[in-house]
Amino acid sequence: MYKCEREDEILALLNETEYATVDYLARKMNISSSSIRRDLKNLEERGLVTRSYGGVKIADATGKCIPFSLRSHENSPQKKQIAKAAANLIEVGNVVFLDASSSAYFTAELLPAIGGVTVITNSIDIMSCLSRYDIKAYCTGGNLSADNKAVLVGGYAQDFLRNIRADVAIFSVQAVKENGDFFDCYPEEVAIRNIMMKNARRRILLCDSSKLSRTSTFYQGNVHDIEYVVSDRDLNGFFTDPTPEKYILA
Repeated sequence: MYKCEREDEILALLNETEYATVDYLARKMNISSSSIRRDLKNLEERGLVTRSYGGVKIADATGKCIPFSLRSHENSPQKKQIAKAAANLIEVGNVVFLDASSSAYFTAELLPAIGGVTVITNSIDIMSCLSRYDIKAYCTGGNLSADNKAVLVGGYAQDFLRNIRADVAIFSVQAVKENGDFFDCYPEEVAIRNIMMKNARRRILLCDSSKLSRTSTFYQGNVHDIEYVVSDRDLNGFFTDPTPEKYILA
């Protein structure tokens, strides 16, 4: 396969999945990872794709929905680092809301070690993860999201959450602006998070640096209205809201 043909096939695959890891592309195309990386470098220089740790997406994919199975690999070392910092904010016996983000999933893996924690989530993947541990966990129920097949949404899920009060809500979004506004591309998940944030004493936004200075379709909230933002980047001076005690560097 010639170089231009490989690049065309890479773009075709990314148009289907929005995001893919280097290993995924290498397997699909039956070529080496080093060849894929060289092609991706060329495509990025032409402005056609955007690379992140271990993967790539179409350059104009902001605001598009990326499957959890692929999204969880994007910037995963940073997300795991952020998850550790977020877990340090959880106390023994806390009731914790977790949304269906990949950052919340990595946090869920750490919660059984804290002791006495109760988890409420609308994420099928988080429930599957926690089933391997001796931890109390509740699933919201609801219908399977048409856009994000690992997530439960809709009226039943919202009604369940309205009757729960939690100590902490841990969540992530797709994009965060300098003025503190944050956004996501899944409207039904925005509605779920709104209830989680409203019914929690403390709210923790998990924000890896790839989400900064971006926007997405649906407004979710503003950092002024939450207690903590945990990131792999020092956020002091990034936001116009000068509240350094709420910005935690992972």
